[in-house]
Amino acid sequence: MAIDTSAPLAVSLPLRRRVARLAPWFGPAFVAAIAYADPGNFATNFTGGATFGYQLAWVIVAANLMAMLIQSLSAKLGLVTGRDLPQLCRARFPRPISRTLWVQAEVVAMATDLAEIIGGALALNLLFRVPLPIGGLITCVVAFALLTLQRRGVRRFETVIAGLLGVILLGFLYNVLRSGVDSGALAGGMVPSLSGTDGLVLATGILGATVMPHVIYLHSALTRTRTITGAGPDERRRALRCQRVDTLVALGAAGLVNLAMLVVAAQLFAGTGITGTDSLEGIHTGLTETVDRYAALAFAVALLASGLASSSVGTYAGQVVMQGFIGRTIPLSARRILTMAPAMLVLLVGVDPTKALVWSQVVLSFGVPFALVPLIWLTRRRDVMGEHTNSPVVTAIAVALAVLIIVLNAVLILNAVAG
Repeated sequence: MAIDTSAPLAVSLPLRRRVARLAPWFGPAFVAAIAYADPGNFATNFTGGATFGYQLAWVIVAANLMAMLIQSLSAKLGLVTGRDLPQLCRARFPRPISRTLWVQAEVVAMATDLAEIIGGALALNLLFRVPLPIGGLITCVVAFALLTLQRRGVRRFETVIAGLLGVILLGFLYNVLRSGVDSGALAGGMVPSLSGTDGLVLATGILGATVMPHVIYLHSALTRTRTITGAGPDERRRALRCQRVDTLVALGAAGLVNLAMLVVAAQLFAGTGITGTDSLEGIHTGLTETVDRYAALAFAVALLASGLASSSVGTYAGQVVMQGFIGRTIPLSARRILTMAPAMLVLLVGVDPTKALVWSQVVLSFGVPFALVPLIWLTRRRDVMGEHTNSPVVTAIAVALAVLIIVLNAVLILNAVAG
């Protein structure tokens, strides 16, 4: 009996066409997701696991769900309107308000680069014993090289950043496999509970510093190039559905990274008396002592990938902020020099890197309301979003989350100031 060799081709061609049609909608959320796996998350999650075991696992899951909703709103804003959040703020708000928003957003961009450059410098020091100032400079140069990929098309940049997120994820999945997981304790950690004031402070730090203002601005800019303003109803529904899936997958990967950090710390450090796990260098040493040098190597490589990717994303966000709020741009090289200056100063004068990371998160926390409140206000307006305005339920949830995040950030700032 003759075999119909055309059947596989008939199946594969429609599948290939469908993938080709849907692929352009995916990618922006992976760039945004890097902010949720940046060097600032490393020490916080490891400290949580080392101090309280699995007890704060629910905090990481809750923070990730919050991030998914907020980033989805930002992506929808750019996709539906064809303009990013800073551009809409400039168009809708009085000039003094938009200029004030721009100034604070630039400060946030510098604080972002501070954390990312220090993280990259520490990783190079752990891997190759490169002095911190030189490591910071190398991080800046490599991150700038990554950023220039967008000149050849934003898809190239998105692909590389997604690849670096994959490196981070693989590094921590490897360490989870080496350390093991107490499934019963992990399940128990999904039930909300806190141990005294210290647990509350650490949970506040994880939740309050989850939403990064610069990627709220950036996500809307990445999706505005895929605008659906002139598309038909079916195409609009497909685009919005793909955007939600993109956000779910990318932020889900970032959430797995954060949860893996806590699991490794809980398995290896909780109750063991090992000290120094509140710093990135101490975590690296602890992994070497409790597992082996390969586990420590995986940690350092993941930290380097995080520093390089998040630094380039931060600079990209700075360009979006300036162009959107005041309608001007400066050369990427000039912006790179301006934003790297505080980080290089910190490394040159010998400030404790982990403490500098903590203070950078405080500055980032201060900027959250300035991005979050305009986002919710704009996405609920029918004259901005048309038929794609937020439902009352989504708006209510977003407002509740905004209030929670603002309160937690206020507590985080007060706690940091009080020492």
